Amino acid sequence: MNFPTLRPLARRSIMLLVSVAMLTLTLITLAGMSASVLVVESARGSASAINVAGSLRRYTHRLANLIAVDALSGRSESQRVEAAVRDFETHLEHPALLRFVERAPGELFAATYRGVHASWHLSLKPRIEALGAQSPPPPNEQVEILLTEVDAFVDQLNTLVAVLEHDTEKRIQDLRLILAGAIVLTVLVVVVALLLLKRALLTPLRGLLDAARRIAGGDFGVRVSYTGQDELGRVGLAFNLMADELAGHYRTLEQRVADKTSELQRSNRSLELLYHAIARLYQTPTATEAYEATLRDIDRVAGLEGSFVCIEPRHGGPASVIASSMGGCPDRNERGEDACGACRAASDGVGLALHHPALLRFPLRDREHHYGMLRLSLPDGARLEDWQRQLVEALSRHIGMALGASRRSEQERLLALQEERSVIARELHDSLAQALSYMKIQVSLLQGVLADPQRRAEAEPILADLREGINAAYRQLRELLVSFRLGLAGDLKTLLADAVREYGARGGVEVQLEVALGECALRPNQEVHVLQIAREALSNMVRHAQARRARVSLIGTDDGMVELTVMDDGVGLGMPPADAHNHHGMAIMRERASSLGGSIAFDDQADGGTCLRVRFQAAASLAEPVVSPAPAEAPSHAGESRA
Repeated sequence: MNFPTLRPLARRSIMLLVSVAMLTLTLITLAGMSASVLVVESARGSASAINVAGSLRRYTHRLANLIAVDALSGRSESQRVEAAVRDFETHLEHPALLRFVERAPGELFAATYRGVHASWHLSLKPRIEALGAQSPPPPNEQVEILLTEVDAFVDQLNTLVAVLEHDTEKRIQDLRLILAGAIVLTVLVVVVALLLLKRALLTPLRGLLDAARRIAGGDFGVRVSYTGQDELGRVGLAFNLMADELAGHYRTLEQRVADKTSELQRSNRSLELLYHAIARLYQTPTATEAYEATLRDIDRVAGLEGSFVCIEPRHGGPASVIASSMGGCPDRNERGEDACGACRAASDGVGLALHHPALLRFPLRDREHHYGMLRLSLPDGARLEDWQRQLVEALSRHIGMALGASRRSEQERLLALQEERSVIARELHDSLAQALSYMKIQVSLLQGVLADPQRRAEAEPILADLREGINAAYRQLRELLVSFRLGLAGDLKTLLADAVREYGARGGVEVQLEVALGECALRPNQEVHVLQIAREALSNMVRHAQARRARVSLIGTDDGMVELTVMDDGVGLGMPPADAHNHHGMAIMRERASSLGGSIAFDDQADGGTCLRVRFQAAASLAEPVVSPAPAEAPSHAGESRA
């Protein structure tokens, strides 16, 4: 179907076309509804009027029947006839009939009604009143005449009812025609609008969807053919413009992806180099092979001709090359040791060349010290790119940190060795040295007694004391050997549990253990001191306390403090020891508590027994203390009774 008048409208605006269609449908709907309302309004009361007109026939027959019955029965009932007449006239003057007459006074119904009205008042009513007033009742001949007139009047009433029915049906037919016309117009407008919308909307939309689907599949050369002044035409123009821009962006994006892929591959190689270099340097920071492998990786990734790591000595003198992939230092080969001085003087510069433009240097340092230089040899005319410079700087920092870790590890080993030697010397001085001094005195006394035959009887007590001192020295030596050979093969809780079982079994004592450090963390040095203090306290308990039960607890608090408690139900501190020689355990425990940076206390319990408490700060908030022998405190008399 072609609609030449609507085609320019569709080309101009789809929304305008839709608006016109909707407006047309609205007007058709309003017109049909308005006409229907008028028709319905004109037919209002038709059913009531038909009902009233039909009832007039019933009242007419009733009047005739009353007169005929009176005539046949020989009596006159004028009252009943008068009541029937009044009922008839009431329905004859009914408002429903009068409204129809007033609404259309010149139409057929009004004329018919007026004829019925005149026949009643002029003919039938007077005859009925006359017959009803006769006494005796009227003869049969008059009644028959009346019935004949009644039949004629009923025919008029039938005509009145028929006119009403015809009028009502006519109005219903008019309503039907109006609705049918509205439906036909509505369907016509909808069909026309749909055809126009299909041409102006559906076909272009299909083209747009197909083009969008092809662009989604990667075909950026597709274009839409529907362009124009309407909405979808402008969308088509915008779509074609978007497709052109997408094609350009896609080409640019492909190039960027290729560049980014190259950068990612380069970054992956750099990260792989960093990973392996860091793993080698931190696993074996003192091995020359680790530095040589790192230099080979740098040369391969950065495209260098060679590189070397030069380390400055600790006490002056020329620097030493610990790893190299290019031989010796060219500057030192030309200028000798003066080149090292110039390199140190310019150590703050990064990635600069001194006398050789193609020889770059990067300092090797950590946060605290400068350790040397990383020297790189570039090909002639080449320069480091930004990613290569960042890679080399990162490697130089990690090499510097590895060198610093190596030196700190060496210092820690020296400190640990010095601390261990100090501990051994302190333990030997506080135990075996005292015992040997005591035995030396006893031997001197024994020599004097043996030299005089008169005093030989005094030798026995001296020999007994000497034997007891030797036994005590031997026992202390074995305890020292156990302490020196003690290994930290497990965690602190396990080691404390082993010590509790060992000394509990040795002294037949029931020992309970509680370890609840919470968030407190102990360094290995602190764990060693805690374990040795606990073992020394348990050893004193087994040797001197005569206890049946004991308790060891290591508790951490929220403020980072750790408390070690060893309690027993023995004789307490005031009881003199069975062996009063060479008991220096309390002094040693005080020195260990001092090394922890904490405090120690020995107390008698109210219900008997001894309580040892050590409090110190955990490693989470306390720096590693410098372990140095603390001056030994002279044990009090009460302390000697338990040591």
